Amino acid sequence: MDSNTNGKSPIALDGTTAEDLLRVENVKKYYPIRGGLLQTVKAQVKAVDDVSFTVKRGETLGLVGESGCGKTTIGRTILRLIPATSGKALFEGQNIFDKNAAEMKALRKDMQIIFQDPYSSLDPRMPIGESVGEGLLVHGMRDGRKRNAMVIDMLRRVGLEEYHARRYPHEFSGGQRQRIGIARALALNPKFIVCDEPVSALDVSIQSQVLNLLKDLQKEFGLTYLFIAHNLSVVEHISDRVGVMYLGKLVELTTRDMVFADPLHPYTKALLSAIPIPDPTVRRERMILEGDVPSPVNPPKGCRFHTRCPFAIDKCREIEPVFKELKPNHFVACHVADDEINRNK
Repeated sequence: MDSNTNGKSPIALDGTTAEDLLRVENVKKYYPIRGGLLQTVKAQVKAVDDVSFTVKRGETLGLVGESGCGKTTIGRTILRLIPATSGKALFEGQNIFDKNAAEMKALRKDMQIIFQDPYSSLDPRMPIGESVGEGLLVHGMRDGRKRNAMVIDMLRRVGLEEYHARRYPHEFSGGQRQRIGIARALALNPKFIVCDEPVSALDVSIQSQVLNLLKDLQKEFGLTYLFIAHNLSVVEHISDRVGVMYLGKLVELTTRDMVFADPLHPYTKALLSAIPIPDPTVRRERMILEGDVPSPVNPPKGCRFHTRCPFAIDKCREIEPVFKELKPNHFVACHVADDEINRNK
């Protein structure tokens, strides 16, 4: 460990600090497009393209962006549900991508996921008690009585009852099924959970219940969340920091308060302008983005957002902006924001 830290958290040789539970470094995930008689690779879908960030212990990092920007892909790649093309994901200093099958199985107890669609993630032929307890069985808990007691405890913690353990997924509402998904993720007492749009398929009234449940469980178990969503109002409610993705790239990353009070990237400003205000007498100036999101197979040269950005300059069309700290704890990849801050210094 590096002892010269100026009073800050110690920094290891791999760049992690004691506060960092997860450190993602230059992760890429490309999907090959094959064609021809020999099925050779003709092109690559750049779903995630050189993304880096850290998640601190006990915090919730919100990840937002339009559909197809790579949010879910980065979450699943970090957990190695899908293989990375390149990069590193350091969990407590250990590179997840270097682990063999046995090491990865042991590590999975500490890293879980709550899927967007709880119904498709549950076996329709299996009572939910068995679904929640399946992870415990896989990881060596052979004592059926003890396993059943832990399952009942988990179900009660998420607002369900003991008799629910004998029911099947089709017998529950969407909100109840999401609670089952949360119970299953919690069963192994993990340290880190990827929440992949866990409330996007739920009614607004049920959304608030599930979000409050996640916050309560975070306090109780000391959990760390990567919360993936496209609804900024939801992210504002639950997140400590917010990262904004566009076309496979991270374009802005800062605290929740800063991203809503002083967004620097034009794409973030456009997303915030689309949030509805629950007051018909108040009007917000909308920032309408023209055109469609470019293809991740052939992203634009320079800044990927310049084809839709109303503030784009010549530099944006030629040079890709560097993702860097423009203000304290406020990271942005934008030439326009960089130039403006430099002018005001």
